[in-house]
Amino acid sequence: MSKDTTPPKAVRLTPLDLLELGLLGLRTRTVRAALSALGISIGIATMIVVTGIPASSQAALMRELSALGTNTLQAMGTPNQDPPVLLPKESVGMVARIGPVTRVSAVANTHTLVRRSDRTDPQDGSGLSVLAARLDLLPAINARVHIGHWLTPATERFPTVVLGSMAAARLGVGDVPETGPGPQVMIGRTWFTVVGILATTPLLPDIDRSVLVGWPAAGQYLNFDGHPTVLYIQSREESVEAVRAVLPQTIDPAQPGQVQVSRPSDALAAKRATENTFSALFLGLAAMSLLVGGIGVANTMVISVLERRPEIGLRRALGATRGQIRGQFLTESVALATLGGVAGTALGVLVATGYAAHHGWPVVIPLASTLAGLAGAVLVGILAGVYPSIRAARMTPTGALATV
Repeated sequence: MSKDTTPPKAVRLTPLDLLELGLLGLRTRTVRAALSALGISIGIATMIVVTGIPASSQAALMRELSALGTNTLQAMGTPNQDPPVLLPKESVGMVARIGPVTRVSAVANTHTLVRRSDRTDPQDGSGLSVLAARLDLLPAINARVHIGHWLTPATERFPTVVLGSMAAARLGVGDVPETGPGPQVMIGRTWFTVVGILATTPLLPDIDRSVLVGWPAAGQYLNFDGHPTVLYIQSREESVEAVRAVLPQTIDPAQPGQVQVSRPSDALAAKRATENTFSALFLGLAAMSLLVGGIGVANTMVISVLERRPEIGLRRALGATRGQIRGQFLTESVALATLGGVAGTALGVLVATGYAAHHGWPVVIPLASTLAGLAGAVLVGILAGVYPSIRAARMTPTGALATV
């Protein structure tokens, strides 16, 4: 009776079998697996944190910049012209008809002096401007009243004023009583009652140095001719440059060259530059974090192959193919990196959320960075496991068992 010398066929391993073998290696070396996973967890968590925290900070910064008026333009006549350039009286209405424009208002220089009392020098205006103001000015310039109240349809026709923050300080007006007569200032030869003081407007220092009179009152008491000096225009932020391009022709079709329009706010330029800077920073820090995690996984897998040579030799002697050995160790590497990536993502989200909430920022966890972290962990596991798995597959049964 002859013996069958045909070598047994290797049993095919399903993906589920490979996963079980990979996890078996992690379960039998729990401490080392945990430490290795900790390394890649810290790397992925770092990526989430360094993208989540700056993104939350950036969102808070953008909210503050937008509140200051990054979508605001100013239009005025060309300065230092003789005679002075006068904007058309109907220019506010014409600009309001531009599609992307959301708000428009105006002020006008009355070319009068303001004094704290009739006993001060009639030629000393304290460096302040007396401006005729429309009722819709405050929302157009993102300003708010600090003390008192803004002009109303009733008070804009009477000798009442609202002071800018610096104007109030120079005129010595620190408070406006809720009831009873308020402090008065003299404009020209007329006493005006102060009804409010504005909060500081960081992007419009000219308003801080202004004394604001109602549009009708300026015409009645200060000989104002009704021509606006400066128009304040708000538009949708993505259309600021387009609106700026058509404003001169819209405001004064006859002499568009005499209309000067401010460029978009410096805050808007800073906002866009900040976005670009943050993006470059995110990429650099994320790459460094993944590199550190990948080195940790690769080091663990190489040591694991060296320590498990007897196991490799025994499996090879029992019929395991080189492909199955490669698959086992590659699966173990990917599983190790994925577990670390999941744990690191959870840790990073938790830290970034807590930090943002502590500082009162909007919580922003970029979905792209979260998904990239998980995908990066898998990719790192594959790359880190390629060399150890190939090295393990190249071991012969006799060479591996010789170390027993």
